[in-house]
Amino acid sequence: MGVSGCGKSTLGALLAEALDCAFLEGDSFHAPEAVAKMRAGHPLTDEDRWPWLDRLGAAAAADVAERGRVVVACSALRLAYRDRLRGAIGGRAHFVLLETSRENLFARLENRPGHYMPASLLDSQLATLEVPLDSEQAVILASEQPPEILRDAVLRRLRSD
Repeated sequence: MGVSGCGKSTLGALLAEALDCAFLEGDSFHAPEAVAKMRAGHPLTDEDRWPWLDRLGAAAAADVAERGRVVVACSALRLAYRDRLRGAIGGRAHFVLLETSRENLFARLENRPGHYMPASLLDSQLATLEVPLDSEQAVILASEQPPEILRDAVLRRLRSD
């Protein structure tokens, strides 16, 4: 989880490979209208996000039911969004927040050709982000580290839970 450009997709793909499970890219579950809205530089509202979270949660639940686990890359910026995903999945869900500086995020977004999320929406995502509560037991990592180091940190945490 985390704002756009933090490295969710890269880490998610590495984790799914290491765990030998499916990887769901949350971006691919957005409705075309939501993508168009973001592409035009308008932040999504909760009303835009609920159906997206429901689609993603249902897909994650199906993979968990079929294969026992799944890795999902999703912004999950607010506690309410994470709770909605937890409810849809129905099993235990672990969240990993990737953090980095605004400057680093902006640079990553500016150098990501072909993606619909413009760097101009970064500040709205940062304003929406609710850092996980201690009770959520989320892993919080600095995304400046190499993706393999991040993957290994998450795997160690999963093994200790």
